[in-house]
Amino acid sequence: MESAWVQTAIGAIKIITMVYDIITMPIYLAIQRPWKRKQLARRVKAKIIQQDSSSITYRTLDSPGEMHVKMLQNNIDTLERMFNFVTKVHTTKRCIGTRQILGEEDEMQPNGRMFKKFRMGDYVWRNFIETEHAAACFGRGLRELGQQPKQNIVIFAETRAEWMIAAHGCFKQNMPVVTIYATLGDDGVAHGINETEVTTVITSHELLPKFKSVLNVTPNVKKIIFMEDQLHPTETTGFKEGVEIIPFSKVIETGNKSTIPGSPPSAEDTAIIMYTSGSTGTPKGVLLSHANCIGTMKNFCDIFKIYPDDVLIGFLPLAHVFELLAESVCLLTGVPIGYSTPLTLIDSSSKVMKGCKGDASVLRPTCMTSVPLILDRISKGINDKVNAETPMKKAFFKFAYNYKSKWTSRGYQTPLMDKILFKKIAKLLGGRIRSVLSGGAPLAPDTHEQIKLCLCVDVIQGYGLTETTAGAAVMDKWDMEYSRVGAPSSSNDIRLINWEEGNYRVTNKPYPQGEIVVGGTTVSKGYYKLPGKTQEDFFEEDGQRWFRTGDVGEVHPDGALKIIDRKKDLVKLQAGEYVSLGKVESELKTCPVVENICVYGDSTKQYTVALVVPNPKHLEDIAERLDIRGVEFEDLCDNKKVEKAVLQELAEHGRKCKLHRTEIPAAIHLCKDIWTPDMGLVTAAFKLKRKDIQERYQAEINKMYAS
Repeated sequence: MESAWVQTAIGAIKIITMVYDIITMPIYLAIQRPWKRKQLARRVKAKIIQQDSSSITYRTLDSPGEMHVKMLQNNIDTLERMFNFVTKVHTTKRCIGTRQILGEEDEMQPNGRMFKKFRMGDYVWRNFIETEHAAACFGRGLRELGQQPKQNIVIFAETRAEWMIAAHGCFKQNMPVVTIYATLGDDGVAHGINETEVTTVITSHELLPKFKSVLNVTPNVKKIIFMEDQLHPTETTGFKEGVEIIPFSKVIETGNKSTIPGSPPSAEDTAIIMYTSGSTGTPKGVLLSHANCIGTMKNFCDIFKIYPDDVLIGFLPLAHVFELLAESVCLLTGVPIGYSTPLTLIDSSSKVMKGCKGDASVLRPTCMTSVPLILDRISKGINDKVNAETPMKKAFFKFAYNYKSKWTSRGYQTPLMDKILFKKIAKLLGGRIRSVLSGGAPLAPDTHEQIKLCLCVDVIQGYGLTETTAGAAVMDKWDMEYSRVGAPSSSNDIRLINWEEGNYRVTNKPYPQGEIVVGGTTVSKGYYKLPGKTQEDFFEEDGQRWFRTGDVGEVHPDGALKIIDRKKDLVKLQAGEYVSLGKVESELKTCPVVENICVYGDSTKQYTVALVVPNPKHLEDIAERLDIRGVEFEDLCDNKKVEKAVLQELAEHGRKCKLHRTEIPAAIHLCKDIWTPDMGLVTAAFKLKRKDIQERYQAEINKMYAS
């Protein structure tokens, strides 16, 4: 409970702000014109182009933007042509940047342990001409090494400038790039390499040691090219005999002397074989043509307004179609990309030495891409910091947040409140961020609102899959709701078809509902070497290619799509109620004590249960409230009192998120292990692998239902 003096102080602040609002209302009304924002938010964004009792199809009403038109006029239909075009336009403008690492030193931590931290310098930039030249040299260098046009090549590396140079070098020689997540285990890496029959793999200094074991099960690989480290020499001995280990810089050097011409691809040639993260089984290689990629780039250009001082911070995996295409749009529009890693992103990141600034503080980006997992962590970090403050500061934050939320929902901005409080929080990411594009998974409405309000940014949620080259729908920047993913993109149509088993029909009221099917130029040719699965998930109709997503959505009267379910996530309980496991997890993940969660439903039971990976700090806080101190994390997970308290906190949070009684788990098990891709319980994109989790924890699931 807040003390009387805190309540009195906040009451006084409320009176002052009310007087301020009354006095300044005419000024804000005249300057901000909130009715215009509301009109833009409410405008109809898509029209119905086909409708019957089993399906309904929507198409965007927005016209192609300036860059979209320019791409058509200049016949830019491949990634190779795109990069040649932008190099002539932007020439000496900054293109891609890498932060200097000046040294690595031991630093004593508060707990007495020593950690290695980076002493870091400024960003070092390549301009567009230099980047294009490096890519051209790399492509020719590959040809000199024996790699041929239309021959697959793997990139297995973390996000960095050399990744993009390597990819564009391959595009210039019409070599399909096979992308494999850097977080995949040995089996996943070997599967991608063997299935695509590559002889050359491009990797990094950090990941090269993996190949001491991987090469034993990848007999076709003859050459490994590694991206060098800034500080340490790379150990190149001890690998399988007969396999060449070649530095990245040596390939560029070789290509610089080469006279081999480029081998430009056609629009229908395969640009990328992108492996899905494998949430429902073995990762599948998705065939993405140059035309698919260019289609999504047109979509993104039609949505985002680019400003001359824009800078993107790149740190998500480039092996993910969402990040690759977002960065490609930056290249197209002349937005510099500064590369970062989660370990050096902000001042408090784990590898940043005390006294050094994180990448965001040095780069001061205006745009960033993110996934809900990262935004959830930022949101929880803000909450943790606020909860650690004095009662007065905590109460003021709550008041300020509610104040801004109220006026934002009415179409206003709150410049004074931003200056007093929220701009200080925004400095976490350099202080200039204006736009965050979120994709890869559904973003919880609470997280969406908190990031938007606290960081003073537009959070734009997109919807798409690897099979649709990411950009099927993108939220309108004026949209004032927090749970929608926008109207169909300019290169796509979106169709809803009845899913009778889940009671989702296009005739449902108030909104048509059904399985989402995406059609258009961004839809993939299919899965690599999986003709049966391709035929099952893809189809042609009236000259247009379509993909059955397995997601369930509804379309609102203004043409905006909302994802409401996933066919594979829906469970029917004993009493007949349907529970969407993914939706429940998305909401409960925003609970502070939850690091990760998998909800399980047995159709022969009347309730769901949950496997919870708890946040160690919050678990300790709960234990302290129960007067349990000095107990190790593993023992806290086994403690029944703690488990019961976590269940109560989860239930309370679920009710706050408006989850139905049947959706809130009736029993939980606290898992001691953090779920990582190496364990095989989450994908490289950190999506749950339900079947594997169920198999690993079947005994615990049985106990929860028995209790």
